[in-house]
Amino acid sequence: MNSGNPRLTPPAESPAVSGAGDGQTFLDALGRAMTIAADREALICGDRRRTYRALKRRIEQLHAVLHDAGIRRGERVAIISANSDAMVELYCGLPMAGFVQVPLNFRWADPELAYALEDSGAQVLVCDRDPGALRGRVERVIRIDDGEYDTLLSGATPRPFDDVELTESDVAGLFYTGGTTGASKGVALTHRNLVANASNINAIQPMGGADRYLLMAPLFHAAGSVSVLQSIFAGATQVVLPAFDPAAMLELIETERITHTLGVPAMVAATVEEQLLRPRDVSSLEVYGHGGSPIALEVVRRGVTAFPGVQFVHVYGATETSPIISGLTNEVDLLDVPRGRSAGQPALGCQVVIRRPDGTPADTDEPGEVTVRGPNVMAGYWNKPGQTEAALRAGWYWSGDVGSMDDGGFLFILDRSKDMIISGGENVYCTEVEDAIYTHPAVLEATVFGVPDEQWGEAVHAVVVRRDGNDAIDADALMEHCRAHIAGYKIPRKIDFRTDPLPKSSAGKVLKRELRDPYWAGRDRSIG
Repeated sequence: MNSGNPRLTPPAESPAVSGAGDGQTFLDALGRAMTIAADREALICGDRRRTYRALKRRIEQLHAVLHDAGIRRGERVAIISANSDAMVELYCGLPMAGFVQVPLNFRWADPELAYALEDSGAQVLVCDRDPGALRGRVERVIRIDDGEYDTLLSGATPRPFDDVELTESDVAGLFYTGGTTGASKGVALTHRNLVANASNINAIQPMGGADRYLLMAPLFHAAGSVSVLQSIFAGATQVVLPAFDPAAMLELIETERITHTLGVPAMVAATVEEQLLRPRDVSSLEVYGHGGSPIALEVVRRGVTAFPGVQFVHVYGATETSPIISGLTNEVDLLDVPRGRSAGQPALGCQVVIRRPDGTPADTDEPGEVTVRGPNVMAGYWNKPGQTEAALRAGWYWSGDVGSMDDGGFLFILDRSKDMIISGGENVYCTEVEDAIYTHPAVLEATVFGVPDEQWGEAVHAVVVRRDGNDAIDADALMEHCRAHIAGYKIPRKIDFRTDPLPKSSAGKVLKRELRDPYWAGRDRSIG
């Protein structure tokens, strides 16, 4: 197995901490919850309801199962699962035991999953489905869906964390995201990164012990799990929605008296329309956060009617920043002024500087690349020192987003310098899609970019030049070909064929903007 980048591997000589930590770690979150809320409901999923005391016991049983299987500090455990109470236990329990969680996108195709398993060097895969050929990529598979996971935990004697050696610089998880070079990158987030993120999100949308948070965005995403640690630190209750459905989401708000939730804009739009058509009692809801991609302000306007009195909060970030960079907390109050289109102000302890290409700070309102520094910035990319050095310069993370900042510190995201599309909150790197298209023998040239989409923010669009004699290949056949190589959400929604070569610069680079710009004409920003 691949042991990973040694610069990201926790040092063997880390001091013993007896369940506390050098700085703050995941264990500190659980320790606080046990002090203030041991018998309060911690986790609800369907008919399963667990207190913090019961959750702690389950996590200690998970520790025992993996320890007995020979997994040791710093080793990786991959997860492929839809949202569930088991997924929350794994998200929390693996780092608490000193292991590194590797939550993977269950929508990925097998080749994408196989690459991440191999790259991370995961020894164990915990999954809620038949892993098929992926079974051969790890030493051990534990199934959630057939009851194996629960059977193992219930039969294990809890193993306390007293002998677990943790420091805040230990890697807590590898969160895989696409890459402009085609290969996915494992973003190494430490305990310090994710605890800092809990503080950041709490400053933007505060929670206390009486609050009830609805987990509805996919937990394998940094955005989906953004409030897991925050909720535990607060001693709040988390309610899990296994698969997003607007009617089911609204019913949970009504029956479980949800106070806080967060989703991608497409989720917000769907729940707003459902609530307007078939109203439920949503009077308990106080905060409805959204992030992952820009939202249409009309959705927020309709949301005011659908969810009266609710505070809509826009959060902006990246996996590399754990993920929160900034937040707009009073979005409804700013709908009719320019700042209503901003990503808000920098999060607690997070420095944001707009920079010119030469690295110097831009002036007020001057566009440049968004750079970020703070305790939430990643340790680096797993096994990719070159890409780590390109992204992290003198302690600053260069995001690839083009933005500007006004005289009040409000951040405006204008474009992306990275070759990336955000569709429905999912990052789609154009190179990944282009690589899949190019594997078809009929394709001579191809380029991929994002176009406006009212539902998803952006849609994946391809322009293809066929090889001579291959005019028979059509868009449907090419899309089906891509399905074997990449996840369904990455497949182009539309493919345009042209006979002329793609436009190129003098250096031979495809002039993607020349092809993309007509689709964005007349809009006030060039991203979704």
